Amino acid sequence: MAMLSFDIRSLAERAVAVDDTLSADDSVWLAGDPKPIGAIHVKGRLSPAGPDRYYWHGSIEGDVSLACSRCLGDADAHVSDEAHVIFAEAKSEGVEDDPDVFLLDDRLPDLDLRPALREQWLLNVPGYALCRDDCKGLCPTCGAELNLGPCACASSAADPRWDALRKSRGGQS
Repeated sequence: MAMLSFDIRSLAERAVAVDDTLSADDSVWLAGDPKPIGAIHVKGRLSPAGPDRYYWHGSIEGDVSLACSRCLGDADAHVSDEAHVIFAEAKSEGVEDDPDVFLLDDRLPDLDLRPALREQWLLNVPGYALCRDDCKGLCPTCGAELNLGPCACASSAADPRWDALRKSRGGQS
């Protein structure tokens, strides 16, 4: 964590380069977060941006394991984002209601990038993933995984909701 936390007094004088990792078991992650597989690589620059304000421009990159949207098996996805974040002390004017500004705790001497990096990660993790492009998913009738082969249920039985349409086409299936 030491390299993702910076003394605010030193930041007021000069920018710092960041090239570090955020661990998958770091305390910044909350229960239910889609945690990374391994560490997230963090690279960028943190610089002063006016009185009591700091600007982070950098990138995050890592991998996440999700449930496949079709078969519910394991599906890995790559997460990459170019991030631009403003940090400001709460006493700064006009920042209280700005969702793009991370407020700094006036009682702490350090600027911790980790909460902002967590948010950028969560915003960029895909909403769904596939274990493979040709995933066949689950049988809608019995729930068997079709990637392992056809199921034994009568899933080929016609859905009775389509009977009226079949009759209008002359009984063709």
